[in-house]
Amino acid sequence: METFDYIVAGGGSGGCTVASRLVEAGCSVLLLEAGPRDNHPFIHIPGTFIRVHGTRRTWMYRTDAQAHVNGREVFIPQGRTLGGGSSVNAMIYIRGQQQDYDDWAAAGAKGWSWADVLPVFRRAEGNRRLGAPLHGTDGPLKVSDGTHRHPLSVAFVNAAMEAGVPYTEDFNGAAQEGVGYYQTTTDAGRRCSAAVAYLGRVRERRNLSVRTGMEVERLVFEGRRAVGVIVRADDGSRHEFRCREEVVLSAGALATPKILMHSGVGDGVHLRELGLGVLHDLPGVGRNFQDHLAASVYARTREPISLLGHDRGMKALRHGLQYVTARRGLLTSNVIESGAFVDATGCGRPDVQFHVVPTLVGDVDRAPPEGHGLSLNPCALRPKSRGTLRLRSADPHDGFALDAGFLSDDDDLRVLVAGVRFARRIMRAPSLAWYLDGMLMLPNLDDDAIPQQVYEDYVRSVAKTVFHPVGTCRMGADPLAVVSPELQVRGLDGLCIGDASVMPLIVSGNTNAPTIMIGERCADFMHARRQARVRRAA
Repeated sequence: METFDYIVAGGGSGGCTVASRLVEAGCSVLLLEAGPRDNHPFIHIPGTFIRVHGTRRTWMYRTDAQAHVNGREVFIPQGRTLGGGSSVNAMIYIRGQQQDYDDWAAAGAKGWSWADVLPVFRRAEGNRRLGAPLHGTDGPLKVSDGTHRHPLSVAFVNAAMEAGVPYTEDFNGAAQEGVGYYQTTTDAGRRCSAAVAYLGRVRERRNLSVRTGMEVERLVFEGRRAVGVIVRADDGSRHEFRCREEVVLSAGALATPKILMHSGVGDGVHLRELGLGVLHDLPGVGRNFQDHLAASVYARTREPISLLGHDRGMKALRHGLQYVTARRGLLTSNVIESGAFVDATGCGRPDVQFHVVPTLVGDVDRAPPEGHGLSLNPCALRPKSRGTLRLRSADPHDGFALDAGFLSDDDDLRVLVAGVRFARRIMRAPSLAWYLDGMLMLPNLDDDAIPQQVYEDYVRSVAKTVFHPVGTCRMGADPLAVVSPELQVRGLDGLCIGDASVMPLIVSGNTNAPTIMIGERCADFMHARRQARVRRAA
């Protein structure tokens, strides 16, 4: 049986970060990833990321039927390859608002205020344009400005300013509000995933072992101390690995609670109902699920200028040559080049984010409108709805049941409706109106002429996730908290969590950068505990 200092279960944004930092500290580390290596070119070429979705490099998770979105099952694709979500996402670099982290601290996550996490964000970041006091320039995660600007992306920025939104050069600056162009986790025209940024630094070191095609089924305990994991390989064989120090769960906000529950850690009533033994009754496991919902607003373009068809025939060949010879052109684009953060309801801080896609988009189970067009995707930033994840059976390969609770809080519906109204206002501004030939799926009337119920019905019919699940193993100090502010699973030894599941509240924006920050802090806490043990032994 192979034994290491540490086992990291999950090779996503948090896991790659934790593993790299532990290896750099001289520890022996086993990193386990259920999916394959990140060796497909579509991962690393920014403009082709969407072609990875639906392949063996993504988990195609789905919710149970959701009562408040017309009984629909909502798909939540997640990364299933080294780098996890950071290898399949749109590469948008957003930290969230400063108030988000102060709210974490106020909710019981002591030591996670903005003043506490900003130095960690800076340490992780290698920004090509922005620097101190808010940005880092020497960190492993490279952040850069896009070199490609689609005409519809530019028109959105100009139209939003005409609609009263101020221009910003930095969504991660002193204030988040504004419209502009997203900085992305790219470097010299290539994706900078957590696998590239962090594992790339240590992959050749002898104290790192990376095993792909290895799905963690459950943890191994001696008493109340985690000492290893049981994994199932792609060929169906099972293996056990042991560690001397700690196991880190970093499988994401959907798989991490699932592993815990199959290990006998979770709500005791639920586990007993399934015939599972209860090692530790921790009722918060699987609760507090949160995600960002968006409601696409569509318009047809007068001319065939959207991205439709650009990945076929001579157009695709031309873009490929441009990319290979000069690392320029459409394939360097993250597609969602521009966006905005607005206070759509008058709450005093941005509550809606816009992801702008210069083509008509649907969802995993819903085809987009036909033809050339533009999709504005207003997203409610701080949903109040909460969901719960539970096991379907005692079989670890029987999946899970997820009642996401989408739009179960009326305030979330109110914010999304305000976002849809704001999107239509921007579409009517001169810079976009010049390109557009009428909005789709909602009446072409003034907003005030459309009944509120029509907007609400529309949102319920098209709402989809932005793939940001968090919160199912939240940190805190109350009885429903799963981990301490030092990210140790409460009531157990040798086990911590380093992924988005520990967020007590979802951040106001894309979750990749915050998850990497969590991974950095997790490694810090683990290193400090190891040093303390060494001192005590001496």
